Amino acid sequence: MDLTTQADAPQTNDASWLRRLPDEAATARLADEVAELIRPGDLVTLSGELGAGKTTFARALIRRLTGDPELEAPSPTFLLVQVYDGIEAPVVHADLYRLQKPEELDELGFDDAADGAFVIVEWPERGGSRLSQDRLDLSFALDPESGDEARSVVVAGHGAFAERLARSRALETLLAATPWRGARREHMQGDASTRQFERLVREDGGTAILMISPPRPDGPPVRFGKPYSAIARLAEDARPFVAIDKGLRAEGLSAPEIYAFDLESGLVLLEDLGVEGVLVDGAPDFERYALAAGALAKLHAAKPPETIEIAPGDEYQIPPYDLDALLIEVELFIDWYAPARGGRHLSSGAKATFVNLWKKVLSSSLTLETTWTLRDYHSPNLLWLPKREGLARVGLVDFQDCVLGHPAYDVVSLLQDARVDVSDAMELKLLGAYARWRREAGPSFDLAEFARAYAVLGAQRATKILGIFVRLDARDRKPQYLAHLPRVERYLRKNLRHESLAEIRTWCEAHAPRLVAEP
Repeated sequence: MDLTTQADAPQTNDASWLRRLPDEAATARLADEVAELIRPGDLVTLSGELGAGKTTFARALIRRLTGDPELEAPSPTFLLVQVYDGIEAPVVHADLYRLQKPEELDELGFDDAADGAFVIVEWPERGGSRLSQDRLDLSFALDPESGDEARSVVVAGHGAFAERLARSRALETLLAATPWRGARREHMQGDASTRQFERLVREDGGTAILMISPPRPDGPPVRFGKPYSAIARLAEDARPFVAIDKGLRAEGLSAPEIYAFDLESGLVLLEDLGVEGVLVDGAPDFERYALAAGALAKLHAAKPPETIEIAPGDEYQIPPYDLDALLIEVELFIDWYAPARGGRHLSSGAKATFVNLWKKVLSSSLTLETTWTLRDYHSPNLLWLPKREGLARVGLVDFQDCVLGHPAYDVVSLLQDARVDVSDAMELKLLGAYARWRREAGPSFDLAEFARAYAVLGAQRATKILGIFVRLDARDRKPQYLAHLPRVERYLRKNLRHESLAEIRTWCEAHAPRLVAEP
């Protein structure tokens, strides 16, 4: 969103800018930029004296949000509130000039109309405290020295909007030196991640991906005075993504090229690798999965570095996938899955036993062999690039949570895909191919030890995912993930057959019998 021009001087507040509008066309362009910034449920307030340009701006913004460039959209001076059908959500336009007191908003049904809508309010001071303090405010003024049609406007973000507006300014600065300045921005559907993505489209058809990954605020401390994300070694800003991307490309793998980035604001401009995945007609394609397994074999045999230089003087140290991280992940099972799906109430003693059994298994079953563990190496995050050659045909897009862990973890992520059924026969065949590639790369590869780690980490991952998917439903209102539970339960049952996991299987038979009961 371009809220500044070279002639405009930023105000002292980083979330506030002066914008000069020489004519009505400039006002319409500003409305287009604001439309890209706001989301359903947001409040945009318009201040300024009569004739300063509030209604002209509101009309232009409503036309953009409704997709109707000819919409009349008169000022609701007498109706006070006018509602339009928007493309994404209703658009509420309110003019509070005639409001005598804020309580009159109740008589207008304002709160009900505004719920989940784009809300545009002129004369917001009449609404007092009844209007949210989280808002984007545009304060218009006449600018007679610049011309009869000229206006000036101060754009300010208040409350939660301040950070969003500051990030918008950072984005404009980032894009200014790239071919994607002024490109159309298209929202891309997200997944379970907190990151957001947009596709930038130029007039010549060129595209790029904008990743928006602002620094993650610390959650409440859960252990050792640290939040869950720190213990589980989850990325807390965009630095890990930029570093691992650089490292993967250095190994000859198809991570997207990074065109530009602003680590402080969490903005990364990426190569667009397209949308074709490793599934064909909704099912795993053997050739594509084989190349994905081959890419892992190459990465694991290469023994990539533990430290990556992002820029001169700025190095990123990949964290270890240590026992604390592995254990706090399996606790998601007893915190979320077991109470909702396990079939039995868990006592504090049963919970402690579960964690101690996992501590014993994870401490004794994993060797000191470590490599880059990308953690989410499965079908939603793998793209197919048919115009490239060899292993480069597999595109990698999700690796910011990379840690130093056992090579079996990512192999089991791929072959026991939580989102799609991978047959036992296909899993076994690809495991054999992976092992053959590793042996060809070096005689030190220990197949028996790898098989044990594969079962243990497969069970650990399935245990974690069961907890995450139930949490996504119960806490985050994303019930679509429940459809994958039977598949992940099947993976867990299969892994628990390994002799190294016998005690954990016995615990599940006692405390989660529905889970381990063979169908």
